[in-house]
Amino acid sequence: MSDTSTLLRALRADLLEMADPAHREGSRAFFKEAIRPLGVRSRDLSAIITRHWRAAKTLGPDELLALCDQLWDSGVFEEASVACKWCARALPGLGLPAFDTFERWLATRVDNWAHCDDLSSHCVGGLLSLYPEAIERTVPWLTSPNRWLRRAGAVSCVLPARHGLYLHHVFRVADMLLEDEDDLVRKGYGWLLKEASRAWPREVLEFLLPRRGRMPRVALRYAIEFLPQNWRRQALQRPEK
Repeated sequence: MSDTSTLLRALRADLLEMADPAHREGSRAFFKEAIRPLGVRSRDLSAIITRHWRAAKTLGPDELLALCDQLWDSGVFEEASVACKWCARALPGLGLPAFDTFERWLATRVDNWAHCDDLSSHCVGGLLSLYPEAIERTVPWLTSPNRWLRRAGAVSCVLPARHGLYLHHVFRVADMLLEDEDDLVRKGYGWLLKEASRAWPREVLEFLLPRRGRMPRVALRYAIEFLPQNWRRQALQRPEK
C-alpha cells in the first residue's frame, strides 16, 4: 500500500473515532448550506490535523495536492477542512503552481462559506502575500456567476490587507462587488475593507463616504467596525439628496 493510501486510511480512522453524532447535527443546523459533517469537534480536528501532518509534510507537492483532491472528493466536511489546513502549512513548498488547484477547488468543490474562507484566506491569500503578481488572476472571480468565487475574490486579500498590502486592489475589489446581490459576497468585501482599515483608516473612510448611498448596509457595517466612533457615525449617515 502506498504512503498516501496509508496516511489517508489512518486519517479517516481517527476522524471516525472522534465523530460525535450530537455535534454532527449541530454542525448541520449551523450552516444554511447542506453539508456532510462527521461531527468532529474543532479541538479534536485540530489535533488530528497536526498529528497526521507529520506524515503529510514529507510528501512532494504533487503528491500532497493529489491526496487533498481525494479529501475534497469525499464530500465530508472535516476532510475538506484537513485539505485546507495542510495546504496552508505547505505553501512555501507548493509555491505558485498550486494556484490552479486552489482555483479549481473553489470553482468545483466549495459549497459553504467556511471552506470558502479557509481556502481563499489561508491558501490563496498566502500565495498572494508571497507572489503579488498572482493578484490579477483573482480579478475574473469578481464577475463569476459562482458566489464562492466572488466571495473568494474578496476574502483572498483579507490577510494581505490586514498587513497593509495591496490597498489599491482592495478598493478595486470593493468597487466591483459594491452592489452584489449575494449577502455572503457583501459580507466578504465588507470584511476586506475592515481589515484594510487597520493600516489605512482614513483612506477607507474616504472610499466609503461617496459610496455609502449605494453600498448595502451589511457591507458598510462590516467595513466601519474598526474605525473611530465619530467616523462610523459619519459613514452611516445617509447622504443628502
